[in-house]
Amino acid sequence: MRVLICPDKFAGTLSAPEVAEAIVAGWSKPGDDLVRRPLSDGGPGFIEVLAGALGGRRVPVPTVDPLGRPVEGEILLSGATAYVESALACGLHLLSPDERDPNSASSYGLGLLLLAAVEAGASEIVIGLGGSAVNDAGAGMLAALGAPPVDVAGYALPYGGAYLNAAAALGGVPRLRDVSLVAATDVDNPLTGLQGASNVFGPQKGASREDVYRLDAALEQFADVLEKAFDVSDLKNTPGGGAAGGIGAALIALGGRVVSGIGLVSTAIGLDREFDAADLVITGEGSFDHQSLRGKVVAGIAGAARDRGLPCIVVAGRNETGYREAAAAGVTETYSLTEHFGSTETAMKEPARGLRELASRISEQWSRV
Repeated sequence: MRVLICPDKFAGTLSAPEVAEAIVAGWSKPGDDLVRRPLSDGGPGFIEVLAGALGGRRVPVPTVDPLGRPVEGEILLSGATAYVESALACGLHLLSPDERDPNSASSYGLGLLLLAAVEAGASEIVIGLGGSAVNDAGAGMLAALGAPPVDVAGYALPYGGAYLNAAAALGGVPRLRDVSLVAATDVDNPLTGLQGASNVFGPQKGASREDVYRLDAALEQFADVLEKAFDVSDLKNTPGGGAAGGIGAALIALGGRVVSGIGLVSTAIGLDREFDAADLVITGEGSFDHQSLRGKVVAGIAGAARDRGLPCIVVAGRNETGYREAAAAGVTETYSLTEHFGSTETAMKEPARGLRELASRISEQWSRV
């Protein structure tokens, strides 16, 4: 049997290649053909996965984290295209739990990565969006590019989403040299509203309910500023605008087009060919929940498997998705580390062992050998 193994990362524990390796290591049927294709939907691991598929040149770039502290980032150059991973500068994993505060977290570091891509001579920049700690609608990114949000008196605002309620204009023009932008998103949420960046993703970044109301109103205000500055409309409701704390909306305002992150990566690594040859598909991620079915890796893989009539198994750190909802998305069966171990703590400490053990069970149940 030919088994296509194409997981996302398990955030905070294993990278996508490590997840795939653990599943292969645990597979107990030596006669099966195991094909590893680790994936990213635009979030953490975006450059690692694309570099493995495209080759190209990985260029180190000094940047800053959401709190302005120095971190080492990188860009991937492949021909005239530069690939940038927003999580390298804006990622939630860069902050400890008690540091998470979307009121003040900034996307400034992403702007530094974009500047490096421009200076490297790229004519197109593809920005992977996902796993962010910010909720500033790209305001920090724009500041790094030379267009900081300013108040009615013309003074630059402090960094962070909460201060955008005082935004009146941009204090400059972004230094992008007519480079075309592509936003590779892991979600299709709009910028504002009940399904927007603040309401859906703010709490996991440290926002209280009061913070969520404040941030959503601030992004409403900043959306008006962006619409006026770049002559665009309906920025608050455009699908994908809420990606990475609203960075998607800023990229759309800059003329960027939105694409599915999992779709872009799948095309880059030739995943369609692997689907056509597969008998069974295994995918997964750290938390399989309602967000998973809105443009993330699992949704893309399960949908592709369903369209070809292939069984699709999801392995996850934890499973918070109902059976009917998962089945409608194309998921045949779900296994979770927390259920396997009976403990979230053990699942976090020993994910590789758990995946090996689950893979052994799955191979016994599904292999034709």
